[in-house]
Amino acid sequence: MSTVAWWEHFHHVADVGVRGIGATCAEAFVQAALALTAVVADPAAVRLEQAVAIEAEGEDEQALLLAWLDAIIYEMAVRHMLFGHFDLEIRGNRAIGRAWGEKVDAARHEPAVEIKAATYAELGVGQRPDGAWVAQCVVDV
Repeated sequence: MSTVAWWEHFHHVADVGVRGIGATCAEAFVQAALALTAVVADPAAVRLEQAVAIEAEGEDEQALLLAWLDAIIYEMAVRHMLFGHFDLEIRGNRAIGRAWGEKVDAARHEPAVEIKAATYAELGVGQRPDGAWVAQCVVDV
């Protein structure tokens, strides 16, 4: 199986849906994190200047996705950073990763919105019939 990883946004009436697709669950989580960044600014415009350790726990894959995305949202808010690259390992009910990015530069990044939280709306983590993993939810902006 050869799955190309990617992220996308999907329509939601009031907020924004983020979706990651990958060959593994961890890869889908990484792509969902890039979709999260893309709600605010272009991830490709983010310089990879500083690494931040990010860990999360959840009782199942869906709860783990929410915890992972909320941990990233927290780091973005308290550090005033955007992230353009993520590495992640999933060990049971734990996500152990790193995010690389830089401080927000309003003139260069032109941030669109501030993300408040990942939500249970449209929440899903699982494999498609072709074997690719999908991780998605709606984020509150």
